[in-house]
Amino acid sequence: MCGCLEEDGEPYSPGMASLLLHYESLLGLPSPWEVSEVRVRHEIEEIEVVVAWKGGPPACPECGVAGPRHDGRSRRWRHLDTMQYRTWLVATVPRVRCAAHGVRQVSVPWAEEKTRFTARFEALVIAWLLEASVAAVARQFGLSWGQAAGIQQRAVRRGLARRELSAPRRMGVDETSFQKRHEYVTVVNDLEGSVLYVADGRGQAALDGFFEELGPAGCARIRQVAMDMARPYIQSVRKHTEAEIVFDKFHVFQHLGEAVDRVRRQENRDLARAGDDRLKNTKYLWQKKTRNLSRRQQVAFAALRRSGLRVARAWAIKQMAATLWGYQVRGWAERRWKEWYGWAIRSRLEPMKRVARMVKGHWDGVINAATSEVTNARAEAINSRIQWIKKMACGFRSRKRFRAAIYFHLGGLDLAPAAAGFHTKP
Repeated sequence: MCGCLEEDGEPYSPGMASLLLHYESLLGLPSPWEVSEVRVRHEIEEIEVVVAWKGGPPACPECGVAGPRHDGRSRRWRHLDTMQYRTWLVATVPRVRCAAHGVRQVSVPWAEEKTRFTARFEALVIAWLLEASVAAVARQFGLSWGQAAGIQQRAVRRGLARRELSAPRRMGVDETSFQKRHEYVTVVNDLEGSVLYVADGRGQAALDGFFEELGPAGCARIRQVAMDMARPYIQSVRKHTEAEIVFDKFHVFQHLGEAVDRVRRQENRDLARAGDDRLKNTKYLWQKKTRNLSRRQQVAFAALRRSGLRVARAWAIKQMAATLWGYQVRGWAERRWKEWYGWAIRSRLEPMKRVARMVKGHWDGVINAATSEVTNARAEAINSRIQWIKKMACGFRSRKRFRAAIYFHLGGLDLAPAAAGFHTKP
């Protein structure tokens, strides 16, 4: 170790020598890099750790062949704070003249290329970005919003480059809103893992991109796909795979719940014209589970269910559908669903008949769901997390940043810079 140790330009006490040794030990710099100087500036609460190249001719970062030194460029990187003092690494980085690649700047061991932060500083910021919004992290670390967002973007690119995308045996597909005005992204997830793929839109091309990235061999490994009844997704799965399509019961019940409410609204208008307000303010009685109603609500709801109202009949059809899941034998499932279909299609309730026709049109996928343990619950949980990410960020203006945020929080990626010495993925 060589060099001088200064505080505000003045020779300093032996106590500063221990600080020099501390930084040399903490950074763990490989030869020929050494800590040559530490400058403490109390008036602005900053520390500069000067690192010097103490070796011979530098090597080309492209081919590793040593060559004559061309020149050097002074650079500085934000490092982990020392107590309340903001800390910077300062170094004159040599450039080598390579016969094969021309003039190239030597890579430094404490930071990645094209960044003004050390790897350990970026790793700390990444850890906080996993817990808080970009704006909050930027504020706490004294960064601009763009700098904090840039660290997140680099982390995602790094994680995706390290990841080896493999086809899951069981996967889920769902859409989630990006903004209002029906702006969506398609999210593909491993039903036993994390987010695998995010694409703009909710058309067939969005899902085609995932299968094309997997290739024919990867697509052949997929056995089951859980999804809603979106035709573009169905067409994409059938085009690229031989997988069994499973329509999650959550989506079936979503359609049934909407159908019951349409029946209630129409009947309420008919009754209101005759001066009967029994169905006024009863929307959520027909949507909630009975056990979640108060005692007073249960009494009122029981009287409505026993009435001859059309909505009571629609609700009963929906409740029967709730019992048609979890069959071990496919034949029994088909028999009971055919009974349900016959009741619904003869109910003289157009919204319920519409759902019955939809079930018949997607018969195999519904029966697959009724006889399989596979559900899209994982995708729904991921969708809830995505809504939390949107709320924490107060929305996104850029699709690119929205996709990156989903990968960052839910992709299970190894995000930390390699030079940090540790990784963020368990």
